[in-house]
Amino acid sequence: MPAAILLICGIVAFSCCAEKPAINPAEDTSQFVTLTDAVPDAILEIRYFSTYNFVGSRIDGYQEPTALLTKQAAKALRAVSDDVAAQGYRLKIYDAYRPQCGVDHFVRWAADLSATEMKTYFYPDLDKSLLFVQEYIMEKSGHTRGSTVDLTLFDMQTEKELDMGGTFDWFGPESHPDFCGNPETGEYTGDNSKSPTGRSITEEQFRHRMILRRAMLAHGFKALDTEWWHFTLRDEPFPDTYFTFPVKQLK
Repeated sequence: MPAAILLICGIVAFSCCAEKPAINPAEDTSQFVTLTDAVPDAILEIRYFSTYNFVGSRIDGYQEPTALLTKQAAKALRAVSDDVAAQGYRLKIYDAYRPQCGVDHFVRWAADLSATEMKTYFYPDLDKSLLFVQEYIMEKSGHTRGSTVDLTLFDMQTEKELDMGGTFDWFGPESHPDFCGNPETGEYTGDNSKSPTGRSITEEQFRHRMILRRAMLAHGFKALDTEWWHFTLRDEPFPDTYFTFPVKQLK
């Protein structure tokens, strides 16, 4: 065989055997799924793709109005969906995986004390300068690890969101699961002493929060003590990885 052909064959063989460039773990989407592929009944209202959020503009990294989760979290959420469906509800998703650039966008916004366009809707009782101090905004988020979801319940009989007594992303003690009740026992107490302006929620609204909470905890999620809508898979697969890929449909 001519030497030139041998050389070409050698180059081809070397190229085939050469290792592919390593993928940055933070950019690896292989262990994620599009949430609605795993939970087809879920309703999406991706607030950070829209302008109706506490910032007032679309958040960096949200390229499409979809939701992504790790495979493990999505499987657990499917079990939650089946559970609440038997009770007459559907899951409504506000946010799931959040890229680090989205969190960085929140941090920049929080540092700009003049940007208060959405204060009336999301933090009327809070001075914006306290967002970092009270940890409403942080430089890292569990959402970025891919197994955290923000959600509520949709009542299939009334065809409306279940009344939770407060909006998603409300910055204040009124969003705490223990506001006006004991989330461990499900008992409504009516104690609104934590509210700086005397706001309250009704027994029915507290009960609605507990329906969501019980279903999430029963299927492997853990709650956050400051947000009734926020849950993280208890055995999340990537507890130390903060992903960077954008929110868009997975191919």
